[in-house]
Amino acid sequence: MTTVGFLGLGRMGAPMAANLVGHVDRLLVHDISDAAVGSSLAKGAEAAGSAAALGERCEVVFLSLPTPPIVRAAAAEVLSGGSPRILCDLSTSGPKLAQELHDMAAAKGVASFDAPVSGGIRGAEQGTLAIMVGGPEALWPELEPLLAHIGKPFYMGETPGAGQVTKLANNLLSLAAIATTAEAMTLGIKAGLDPARMIEVLNAGTGANSATRDKWPRAVLPRTFDFGFSAQLSLKDTRLALDEARAMGVPLPTGERLAALLDRVLATYGKDADFTEMAKVVEADAGLDPER
Repeated sequence: MTTVGFLGLGRMGAPMAANLVGHVDRLLVHDISDAAVGSSLAKGAEAAGSAAALGERCEVVFLSLPTPPIVRAAAAEVLSGGSPRILCDLSTSGPKLAQELHDMAAAKGVASFDAPVSGGIRGAEQGTLAIMVGGPEALWPELEPLLAHIGKPFYMGETPGAGQVTKLANNLLSLAAIATTAEAMTLGIKAGLDPARMIEVLNAGTGANSATRDKWPRAVLPRTFDFGFSAQLSLKDTRLALDEARAMGVPLPTGERLAALLDRVLATYGKDADFTEMAKVVEADAGLDPER
């Protein structure tokens, strides 16, 4: 049992933090939103007051934040307050930043892990996230039991960014499933097929994927487009993957097309668009009314 800090209580961070309550001696939290902190306190956490206080008072500090610049600044603030044993970034922030965090933390004698998660808000709430982890193997036995309360952790190796590369690969596949499912469904709808019946058939056949099993039934068929992950963050993740691929000399033509599709979603439906609205763009291109 340890004193754990959690920085970032957004739609993913809040339920992940809540799943740690009762499994550590103390859980200290911080967020720029006082309401988010208050909600976490109601579940049994304690307010740290600042990111620096987490570094000063906690042995392990988790970060769950939206973009690499925010992660970088927050990590620096945590480390300015003291030296936790472990700094663990649960955000999807890319392998380049993972290396930066490793160097920044090592200068303070702190071990850095990158541990991005997959599974969405429902997975965060239910503690069933897939967690892809890179970091020092010697401290993995200390971190793994904590992550096990958040989801299922997979140790990917000691290289900083090992978890991040795994997550970027996962996200490419997930987004490709949305885009391809949108095309297949549009084909069927234009032919006069019932979309709900199509999804039922696809899920019984070899075309089944994460989009047909989850995203269409929850957010596309009912036309709510509220799955809970923004097109803006999806585009950020895709661009991180493209940047890393270019650095390694790996062509990602499908990734380029996904980025272009997400750009169109944001241009058409605004900065708060859900990533499932990729389907609306595909439908509109085929002459269907996406607002039907």
